[in-house]
Amino acid sequence: MINFFVSLIAAIFMGDKYIKERMERQLPPGETQEILGGRLLLRRHHNPGVMLGIGKGKGTIVTTLSLLLTAVSALVFVLSLSVYGSNLLRAGLSLLLGGAFSNTYDRLKQQYVMDYVSFNVKWQPFRRLVFNISDFCIITGAMLSALGLKHQGRKMRKLARKHGKKAGREKVRG
Repeated sequence: MINFFVSLIAAIFMGDKYIKERMERQLPPGETQEILGGRLLLRRHHNPGVMLGIGKGKGTIVTTLSLLLTAVSALVFVLSLSVYGSNLLRAGLSLLLGGAFSNTYDRLKQQYVMDYVSFNVKWQPFRRLVFNISDFCIITGAMLSALGLKHQGRKMRKLARKHGKKAGREKVRG
């Protein structure tokens, strides 16, 4: 099962890297292409900041923070591989890490993250937002990780109560 989660991380990283490289080669700057019946727009956007361009012009801080959060997430992922880890938490962390590795790699290699897809909606502020597959994986992974941590907490409390009762019975016998 561990191989599945590690493979998921690698697949997200490699898949998003492939799409980003293809967009760089095939989509001229400023050009927009409609896909999926016009529901999505492909456009090349270099984002030097984080989500919504926050941190633009603060490349060192953004890259350092990205490395730090990715390392912490990787540590939590490794810890979740223990016998007490839940698959929901592992799945969420796998999605999050695949996206985080891809975007952090971009920041380290080229000082920006390549975004390439937006939603073709009438509301212009939302239409202007440009994402990549890693962004969707990070958002989905963060939500699943939060649910997994909540589940994990319940599981650990139940385990602690079980061991507490067992320890109490052993003291009475002793």
